[in-house]
Amino acid sequence: MIMNGKKGVILGVANNKSIAYGIAKQCAAQGATIAFTYLNDSLKKRVEPIAAEFGSENYVYPCDVSNPDEIKALKESLEKDLGEIDFIVHSIAFAPKEGLSGRFVDISKNAFEVAMNVSVYSLIEVAQVLKPIMSDSCSILTLTYYGGVKYIPNYNLMGVAKAALEMTVKYLAEDLGKDGIRVNAISAGPIKTLAAAGIGEFRFMLKWNEAHAPLKKNVTTSEVGNSGMYLLSDLSSAVTGEVHYVDSGYNIMGMPAVSFDEDGKQTIAWDGK
Repeated sequence: MIMNGKKGVILGVANNKSIAYGIAKQCAAQGATIAFTYLNDSLKKRVEPIAAEFGSENYVYPCDVSNPDEIKALKESLEKDLGEIDFIVHSIAFAPKEGLSGRFVDISKNAFEVAMNVSVYSLIEVAQVLKPIMSDSCSILTLTYYGGVKYIPNYNLMGVAKAALEMTVKYLAEDLGKDGIRVNAISAGPIKTLAAAGIGEFRFMLKWNEAHAPLKKNVTTSEVGNSGMYLLSDLSSAVTGEVHYVDSGYNIMGMPAVSFDEDGKQTIAWDGK
């Protein structure tokens, strides 16, 4: 199996519909041993059954990335239970509700700082703290979205955070490359997840992407999971600093595709209903 003998940790699994779960499933299927973290006791109840599904019931740890002491405690637990680790999945993002609605110009400094700390700086801090237990071929993977490159309605502050996250991937990749550590990101198309529930008009977004992506379909957590497994495994040993799109090709489109009706009149491929 491709990841037989590999050990790693996934931060941010919310439930069995999350992208992180999809990555965990594909990595476990290829022989990886996976540790999981949870934010609080409420989420612990969701994460424990997932860990048990993959035989990782003894590798479940608390980790609020806004608390440096919990990241340090995670490092100590991983070192004690697993020793060296070969991969890290950073599936953590948060912006206060005010940052995802209303006018962008009205976003508060506090909301901005919270979003950047949790969604971006946490990747840097996790890399800092866990570096001593990373193998010399460790792979770090984070999750981004097209809203960090182009304007997406109702994404607002999170778009700015994702833009910062993508550049963080590139700078970390260069810095950690000398140690053999790779850093990449996956930019998945819209998927019905717990995080997506906070984005207004999300159903419209799904329909729009399905209609205008070259493959004319939305992606699944399993498809993203396959790409995640590739980027965490030795199959991608020469890949670092990349933002890998798994979005049915939507990111290549400059404008909606057009078609022609029976009279030869040019029409938009989708009427938006």
